[in-house]
Amino acid sequence: MKPIRPVFAGLDIGSTKVSITVGIPSFAAGASTQNEIEIVGVGTAPNTGIRQGVVVNIEATSESISRAREEAELMSGYKIHEVWVGVNGTHIKSFDSRGMVAIRNKEVTAQDVQRVIEAAKAVAVPTDRTVLHVLPREFKVDGQDGILDPVGMNGIRLEASVHIVTCSATAVANNLKCIEKAGLKVAGLVLDQLAASMSVISEDEKNLGVCVVDMGGGCSNMIYFVNGSVAHTSVIPVGGSHFTHDIAVGLRTPQIAAEDLKKKYGCAIATLVPEEEVMDVEGVGGRKPRTVLRREIAEVIEPRAEETMQLIQNDLRMSGLLPLMGSGIVLTGGACQLEGILEMGEFVFDVPVRRSSPGKVGGLVEVVKSPAYATGVGLILYGWNQKKHLLSHFHSEDAIGDSLQSWTTKIKGLLDHLF
Repeated sequence: MKPIRPVFAGLDIGSTKVSITVGIPSFAAGASTQNEIEIVGVGTAPNTGIRQGVVVNIEATSESISRAREEAELMSGYKIHEVWVGVNGTHIKSFDSRGMVAIRNKEVTAQDVQRVIEAAKAVAVPTDRTVLHVLPREFKVDGQDGILDPVGMNGIRLEASVHIVTCSATAVANNLKCIEKAGLKVAGLVLDQLAASMSVISEDEKNLGVCVVDMGGGCSNMIYFVNGSVAHTSVIPVGGSHFTHDIAVGLRTPQIAAEDLKKKYGCAIATLVPEEEVMDVEGVGGRKPRTVLRREIAEVIEPRAEETMQLIQNDLRMSGLLPLMGSGIVLTGGACQLEGILEMGEFVFDVPVRRSSPGKVGGLVEVVKSPAYATGVGLILYGWNQKKHLLSHFHSEDAIGDSLQSWTTKIKGLLDHLF
């Protein structure tokens, strides 16, 4: 009997939708690709129970998770029991810390690295907050800096600079309550922008310096990489739902109709829209639909788009890392799909800007080839990186099982031939 196939699922709980992405290791899928993970299913459901990463309605959120799970299980054909969960919102706070230990036996071991990270994270964190990640930035051995992996090096003193990400304990507890209510276990919690960065940028970009902006419904999450390591994380409380609200108010139309108009006709720069192009706008409270120029929607969106880009630019400036962003800025997340947002970004930032969709996976690539799935795919890749050393035996057991089966078939054929 063959072992049960490992299934990885990423749960992205956003302010506008919940999505579950399902993936399995390539060896389990029988695929011989350079990608280690094959995407086999996706499920999405609209969500009204979250506002800027914080649960405001437990029933609505758990119902959305259940619906997304059913859809993902139906598409993939696999049962989902546990999920890697993305954490986002304005309650995320981060800071830098340092630690130092003496090196045992004059050579750095994995245990020494673990000890120095423990020393670096031994800082006072308020009781209402919980540590989400401790991300090593760089190590020093006897004052020599810029070391990314010190294992095996000789020295007396080991130092570590780490970036600590904390979140509200209450906000996370409410998220976990919704997930458990939907009948799922939590494999681990991951910062949204960290997960998104795993699926949309390359190692070269991380080494050169890059800022990934995950533009969601309620907020825009940012993560900075310098010399291959996380240097800073931040959250800006503006996202796609703010554009939708502006359209609803500016064009006097219901929120649902405003969302459709944004996706179909929205543009961040009014001058990019042809002057004569028109669109139908639904009325509020039973009023008749009316025809307006498409340029009107762009004129409503443009100030908000410019304000969002200015806030991101301000965050870049305040971080002090802008001169180190050799690869520029990468936009991802559902809200970055708005037409003209790249041009607006290049105008405001004055550094290279690109939009990125998830990569580094096989399987249903076309289904997840949208910035909206960056976090979901990234959560699977994060989970795989955490567990792959434990799961390599599946591959070898399969190989042994297959070779035993072929030998059994050969012997059976030989006996049949003889008798």
